[in-house]
This record gives sequence, structure tokens and C-alpha cells, in this order.
Amino acid sequence: MNRTTAVALASAAVLAPTLALAPTAVAGGMPKGDSVHLQAHLKPVPFSKVKGSGTAMVTLKGNHATVKVKANGLLREAPHAQHFHIAAKGQCPPASAARTVNGRKSIFTTDGAPFYGPIGTSLTTTGDTSPDSGLAIDRFPVGSTIDYHRTIKVSDAAAKSLREGTAVVVVHGIDVNGNGKYDDVLGPSDLDKSLPAEATNPALCGPLMMSAKGPVKGGLGGSQDADAMGTVATTAGVGLLAAAAGALYLRRRRSA
Repeated sequence: MNRTTAVALASAAVLAPTLALAPTAVAGGMPKGDSVHLQAHLKPVPFSKVKGSGTAMVTLKGNHATVKVKANGLLREAPHAQHFHIAAKGQCPPASAARTVNGRKSIFTTDGAPFYGPIGTSLTTTGDTSPDSGLAIDRFPVGSTIDYHRTIKVSDAAAKSLREGTAVVVVHGIDVNGNGKYDDVLGPSDLDKSLPAEATNPALCGPLMMSAKGPVKGGLGGSQDADAMGTVATTAGVGLLAAAAGALYLRRRRSA
């Protein structure tokens, strides 16, 4: 073996582990298979008379979800139930889902069920988050704006729906006649006859979709996204190819 060949092989031996290890190091910083990042844009439900909007962001790892909901344009000084609805079409109800009550069109909670499904998780401010707390009006955000942030444990069914893209965030509570309170203008709630329909009808809705890029902790340090990881792996590969090309060039030059 001549000196040129030995140098080329030595260079490849030094750089090959870099190429082999770079993807591994990056992969070590990626979320585990059960970690997902989701987001939803909350828009007014047809005929709700709500003029606000909102966003929801969810990071799910196993059965633990960190949930952030921000919304505005809701009824002032009133509680607003909010949930993950699951296991249906993963959609918000269209205008055609509305019924007419007392001469007014409105979408009741059960009217939206074929589209967004039943309650999977109650986004309460404290305590239980199961469907049993779906109407725990003393433990939901109150007022025209919502700024909600909580890490909770969700059921297997809710986690499955979140991963499959069939989970929907729904914020409830409307004021269709604009009198500043929940009243019986639409009759009783279809969920609890002791409550007015305005208190439980859906106001804002948004399907939870996978984020284009989720933050990745660890690995190479700091936050990395898929583009950054691809750049690292590509850089390592380019380094090895450049070294091999350089060795080949030297070999040919000395043989000339």
C-alpha cells in the first residue's frame, strides 16, 4: 500500500464515524414516537353570533398533554366550557347542521357531534379533566378572553384521537340575542335541561392538526427542527465526500 492510498483510507476512517454518528446524535434529540405537536385555529361556529377567534396548541407525550388555549370575543363574565371532542370526523360543524328554535338557527352541542364527536377531555382549570367534568362550569375559564395553560393526563381514547387527527377543540357558550347573559332564548340545553342552551352551545371550534415543525430538545443542544437535522447529516456526508475526492485527486496527481 503506497502512502497516498494509506492517507485516503485514514481520512475515510476518521470521517466515516462522523457520518455514521451524526444521524444517530440528531435522532437522539428528536421526539420519541409518541410525542406529537398539534395546533388549531379556533373560528366561530355558524349562527353562534360570536365574532372572536382563538388558537390552541397541544404537545402530547404518551398520555400527558400540555395544552394552551387563547381566545377572545366571548360573552363577558360568563363561564365557557372547553373540551377536546374526539373520535369522529375531526371537523367543525357546517351551517347545515343547525336547527331552528324559536325562529333562530343555532347549532346545539349534539348537532355537532357527528362532526367533532363526544367529549374526550374537559379542559378544566383545576381538578378532574374527564368527560364527567364536561359541565363543571365552576372550573372553566370565565370572561370574554381565555388564556389557558395546563398540563393534564388524557385517556387512551383521547390520546389516540389526538394522534390520528380526529380531535377538535370546542369552546362553548354563546349570546345569540346580545343581551349579555345566558338565557332561554334557545330553550334548554341539549346536555342538561337545567341549563339554557346558550350556556352549552358551541361558540368557537378548531380541528387539531399536526404542526409542520415541532421543537426538539437535546441531541445537538437547544431546539432543533427537521431542517436543522437534515443540514447536520448532509454536512457530515459532504465532509466525507470532500475528503475522499481530495485523496483521489492527490493520488491521480502523484501518479501522473
